[in-house]
Amino acid sequence: MKEITFPLSSPVAIFLTVLVVILFTPLFKRIKVPPLVAMILAGVTIGPYGLNLLERDASFQIFGQVGILYLMFMAAIEINMYHLQQNLRSGVIYGLITFLLPFGLGLAVMRLLFGTGWDTAVLVASMFSSHTLVSYPTVSKFGLSTDRGVVVAVCGTIVAVLLSLIALAEVVDVKLHGAINVMGILRLMALMTAYALVVGFTFPYITRRYFRKVNNPVQQFIYMMAMVFVASLAAQLIGLEAILGAFYAGLVLNRFIPNRSPLMTHISFVGNAVFIPYFLIGVGMLINVHVVFTGWSVVYTAAVMTATALVAKWIGAWTSARMYKLQPDQRRIMFGLSSGKAAATIAATMIGYQYGLINEDMMNGAVIMILVCCIVASVCTERAALRIRMNIQQEELDTEGVHSPDFARQVVAVANPMTAERLMKIAIFMRSPSNRQPLTALHVRSTDDARSRAFGRQSLAAAHAAAMTMDVEVEEVERFDHNIRAGLVATMTERRATEIVIGLHGRASVADSIFGNLSDQLVADTDRMIIMVRCFIPIDTVRKIVVMVPRNAELESGFQNWVARISNLAQQLSCRVVFVAYESTQKYLEACIEHEEYNFNHEYRTMESWDDFIILTSQAGVEDLLVVVGARRGSISASSDWDDVPDFLDRHFRSNNIALIYPSQFGAG
Repeated sequence: MKEITFPLSSPVAIFLTVLVVILFTPLFKRIKVPPLVAMILAGVTIGPYGLNLLERDASFQIFGQVGILYLMFMAAIEINMYHLQQNLRSGVIYGLITFLLPFGLGLAVMRLLFGTGWDTAVLVASMFSSHTLVSYPTVSKFGLSTDRGVVVAVCGTIVAVLLSLIALAEVVDVKLHGAINVMGILRLMALMTAYALVVGFTFPYITRRYFRKVNNPVQQFIYMMAMVFVASLAAQLIGLEAILGAFYAGLVLNRFIPNRSPLMTHISFVGNAVFIPYFLIGVGMLINVHVVFTGWSVVYTAAVMTATALVAKWIGAWTSARMYKLQPDQRRIMFGLSSGKAAATIAATMIGYQYGLINEDMMNGAVIMILVCCIVASVCTERAALRIRMNIQQEELDTEGVHSPDFARQVVAVANPMTAERLMKIAIFMRSPSNRQPLTALHVRSTDDARSRAFGRQSLAAAHAAAMTMDVEVEEVERFDHNIRAGLVATMTERRATEIVIGLHGRASVADSIFGNLSDQLVADTDRMIIMVRCFIPIDTVRKIVVMVPRNAELESGFQNWVARISNLAQQLSCRVVFVAYESTQKYLEACIEHEEYNFNHEYRTMESWDDFIILTSQAGVEDLLVVVGARRGSISASSDWDDVPDFLDRHFRSNNIALIYPSQFGAG
């Protein structure tokens, strides 16, 4: 029998111990200790400076490095790109503030209180200026990645870390060569520009084509991880930190990972279950709390360094929050996100000690500072995030029922297992993320033989699997009816559906759905919204959405509903929308988007006649989605010109992705 020795050396025993720690750390919430803090403290306890159950071996170094890269990547992909564009300037300014204040205060403290040289003062000041988003998982858990304070803090993080690493690199240059290497700085700037351009243009191009050929979420996940590490390795090769490469890769690949997609589910699960906990536990294992008891000099050094770092970051958050008129809880969450220290600070500590720039007391003080800052960051972020989430929920309760267009009761008619997944994805992306109504997957067959029944079950199974991976409850309905149209309409009535989503035939006329030649009859038989879709490429690779709107569309009772569907789709896909509409309709579109607070990039093209429709539809390429808002016969927006739309689309857009929407009538649903 093999004898167990400590620290544990068996891979099975090591991994089991880590899993037990991850499993039980949530229990600390009962005593008001955030899970992130619990994991760091668990690392202190089981590490070489605690009970010595584990040593910080290669597995912790590898998984820890992967964890911090994963953390930065997740922070980038969860950012709403529209919010980032709106707050980019604020984020850059905050990054400069949260770098300069700690850096200046750090220089003064190190020179005046510790009497260090300029090289040591700059190195330690760079440690105060940099920070790590160790508490970002808390923000993600509360669903606040689009909050303005969070977006500003995340954007500011990259600026602060980049400047801190440049300062650190120059200190090392001075130590090794006796002077600042100006040519080295210019070379780094040139390489950074080339890196940004190459990654920014090649990654989306390659990803779009890969995703069109591979629809398996597992394969897509592996591909995404490979791209993250390519970007991280390339960043290291040009002299940057890998975390900057991981974050930039996340920004570039952001639009290919919708928040409710199976791919996002895989990424979040793997990161929160393994890599990020490994990183936090590994941080704890670096900390030797025994140094506190070795002498007052260590306690004094650690206290001064910790206070300097936290006070400077708090002043930076307070100043920026006042500048941007943010709420107190947003200021607290900015401070929480920017006060944690790990990756860059640990690197600076090790480099400083290696080159003799800091003594042992300062190194130990830095380690204690990292522990205290991580605890403060986690506690502050969790408390602020909880209050912000409670306020949001209270606002939702106060306005419950006001924003009815967001809460759809959808029926998705699936006829083919090959197209069921794409139809379900489109339907789910079109509904509000806060909509918890179950979605109905419907298959209607006109024959009752064994082959038809099996085909129907396969179609429903594919639809169900797609909905489950996107965390949407789905109810399956299989129906036999000699008249398929009657079966569709009856199910919509029974389910009190607000709309139905069906597929357009890929090879026949655009006026024919996948069920056969029934679209005209379906439009005539129901006053609910009908969305007919034909998408040759995965919906999450669409570049932009072009929406053709008829005259007087704003006078239809279903106007707000279809605008809500397009807006939700655009937000989920992070893509631009071009509304082609009459001038009188454009102001109503803008008012609806602003009133419901949809956030996506959109613009308008003015249409004045049928000839404009023909010309402006050419803006929709094969990588775009062309949405045509139809008009029922006899409706307010109906015209003789729009009767020709199906034939026109069939002749000129056979290879395009098309969605044909017939709005609801007479307040249906």
